[in-house]
Amino acid sequence: MNIPFVSFEKMHDEIRDEIYGKFQEVYEKNWFIQGTELELFEKEFAQYSNVKECVGVGNGLDAIFLALKALGVGKGDEVILPGNTFIATALAVTYTGAVPVFAEPDIRTYNMDGRGLEEAYTDKTKAVIPVHLYGQPADMDAVMDFASRHQLYVVEDCAQAHGAEYKGKKTGTFGNAGCFSFYPGKNLGALGDGGAVITNDKRIADKVRALGNYGFRKKYDCQYLGHNSRLDEVQAGFLRVKLKYLDKYNAYRNRVAKRYLQEIKNPRLTLPQTAADRTHVWHIFAVLCEERDRLQSYLADRGVMTVCHYPIPIYEQEAYRFLESGKYSVTKRIASQELSLPMYYGITDEEIGYIIRLLNEF
Repeated sequence: MNIPFVSFEKMHDEIRDEIYGKFQEVYEKNWFIQGTELELFEKEFAQYSNVKECVGVGNGLDAIFLALKALGVGKGDEVILPGNTFIATALAVTYTGAVPVFAEPDIRTYNMDGRGLEEAYTDKTKAVIPVHLYGQPADMDAVMDFASRHQLYVVEDCAQAHGAEYKGKKTGTFGNAGCFSFYPGKNLGALGDGGAVITNDKRIADKVRALGNYGFRKKYDCQYLGHNSRLDEVQAGFLRVKLKYLDKYNAYRNRVAKRYLQEIKNPRLTLPQTAADRTHVWHIFAVLCEERDRLQSYLADRGVMTVCHYPIPIYEQEAYRFLESGKYSVTKRIASQELSLPMYYGITDEEIGYIIRLLNEF
């Protein structure tokens, strides 16, 4: 049996006619940038997220960068983020001129929980980026309390958490802004790159929109030193189709995760934990194993593809050697032991059972 790490086949087969129809609709309008599809998607995604404003941008990295820039984060500032996130979170900070500072995550949930924030704080800290990693919300009560006490901005990285909830409230709605990626593999994925910033503050939304459109407040009237980062009409149209089914896709992922959690019994594997006050959407099902590399080879030899997220911590990347590196023992453990199992809409019961059997026999 051959099982890929991810497959879009079932998802895209089911919505093929709608996707083709949407492409034809946009194609025949001959309007491909900042048209009605983007306007409607922004409205619909804002409604789904229960916020007032949504701005479509080019990708998830740009979403974080533009949100930070709209808040005035820049040279001389520090921004706290988890040490075990994808490098894009740190790059967004660096691009503003600020310095990323890493906080240790909770080893049980892999997410920021507040305990590492105080250690990372200095008088230069201006913002904190909780990353809702793997699809589970960070401990937002702790994050927001910390930010309130120190008068910090909060920019949520929701790139892996479309539809996830913390105490009944969707990710991206707690801080000053929430930032999303619509990379194809995400729970809500485009057929190319895309991203968005959501917020309840119209001033932030207006500035993000201007910054992503060359800094224009209106055409040829440049208010800021801006950038070119816009969600195009074709991708906005595709996302409008997929948004209707996001809850269905997330429910499917939860059924897969439930089987993994209930049926994997190998003591060599540490399974992820979901906090009781959170709704996980399982963008990634991550296990820890001290023999991670041997486990990955064992599964690959038997047709099961897996991925390591993220084997080299950001502070050990060559591009970030200029940063002072701490011990970060929890981050290091996750980086050296994490293995992501196949998780996607359409994986079959037979395939899930096969993966579980292999894991239990390891």
